[in-house]
Amino acid sequence: MSEDVTRKGLQFIESINEFCGYKRKWLIKHDEPTDPRYGFLPPERPLEKYIEYGVINLDKPPGPTSHEVVAWIKRMFGIERAGHGGTLEPSQLAE
Repeated sequence: MSEDVTRKGLQFIESINEFCGYKRKWLIKHDEPTDPRYGFLPPERPLEKYIEYGVINLDKPPGPTSHEVVAWIKRMFGIERAGHGGTLEPSQLAE
């Protein structure tokens, strides 16, 4: 089973490499047994887990406040806790 997890994980990493144009090959020095109770490979992770533990990378348009956008996200996903790091305000263009 561990070999299957390693193979799937390596395929996922290689698909990201291909998308990014990264050419380096990955070397597995030691294959360690993995228990599926401790997580998911990204392409197999259920949507509920992304919502529970995820991060939303948001390009906030001018207009709504950061507080409003967080409230919308909480309402859209039906979650009680959400917040933002830093500012969601658009950067000012240099004049």
